[in-house]
Amino acid sequence: MNILFVMKHRGNAGNTHAVANYIRVAPQYGHHVAMYGDPQPHLPEITFSKDVKSFDRTAYLFESEIYRLSRLEEVSMLGAIPKRHRMIFDMDGMYNPVTQVDDYDFNHASEQEQRRWQEYYDALADVVMKPMLAKSENPRVRPMIFYGYDAALETSLGSAPKRYDIMHLGHNWWRWRDIGGKLLPAIEPVRDRIGEIGFIGLWWDGPPAEGKDAGPEAAFESDPALINRLRIKTEDSVMYTDVVRKMSTAKINIFTQRPVLHHLKHITLKYFEVFYADTIPLLMLDEAIALEVYGPAARELMLRENIGEKILDALARPDHYREVVSAVRKHLAANNSYDKRVAELVSALPD
Repeated sequence: MNILFVMKHRGNAGNTHAVANYIRVAPQYGHHVAMYGDPQPHLPEITFSKDVKSFDRTAYLFESEIYRLSRLEEVSMLGAIPKRHRMIFDMDGMYNPVTQVDDYDFNHASEQEQRRWQEYYDALADVVMKPMLAKSENPRVRPMIFYGYDAALETSLGSAPKRYDIMHLGHNWWRWRDIGGKLLPAIEPVRDRIGEIGFIGLWWDGPPAEGKDAGPEAAFESDPALINRLRIKTEDSVMYTDVVRKMSTAKINIFTQRPVLHHLKHITLKYFEVFYADTIPLLMLDEAIALEVYGPAARELMLRENIGEKILDALARPDHYREVVSAVRKHLAANNSYDKRVAELVSALPD
């Protein structure tokens, strides 16, 4: 089967990394996967193609915006591949009803916006895939985690030099409720017992220069004065090819998830990516989902009420926590390989 992904070309986003793995693994099973477009110098591991007629299935991958080709390209693609052979991956819950979490994060600003997305999805394909474990009540929606784990990408635990005691790698996009409301208040009383702390990603020091065109103001909320007071160093985002190496420069990586995706129980690439790194992941996630993805060992990596104490314990007992990480890695490798994901993708694509 020849599968063409249509999606935004972003090197600093997890979905690109996942598709790179499909491109790499699919030929082992007689399939060919590519991303629509011209070759991009900043994405050397991605196979690109505009030869639409050489593909028999199309997978559209949407995040928080409708990524559309030029009108001519879109007409050509829709004419070459019939609707029954197209599918959509809805990564940010845009096919869901209007959902708002605690008067904070949301998928749609209005019912009108939600209808626009639904009408577009319904016109484009018959099948909508969601990166989740549970089944949907909507007969058009099917669950598929989409992301996978490749044990060959693991960095040996205890091997990488450390610059940071604590790192949070990810953009400040609907993250401040967890970071500013839970993590930093817990760190502040014990800050002098912790070494360097680094936040890697966009918008920690301030909102985007584009202003309202970049998204809702609340999505980029931060407190630069608090970040400075806690002596947190900020760095720009890194390409997907450098994410694991960067995370490995920290003893601990804090894993948060965008609230609306957490609420919708979506799985993201970061669930798997953080366990490739030579680090101790501490998880601010739904525990039931974490245990289902990671196995029972993950219970000891959860950040609950006593966040500061847990961080200090992980810093004080790294060998113990590395054993926990090793157990999670074994579970991930056994249950979430990209070989399995490729088989699931091919099976999900309509006949």
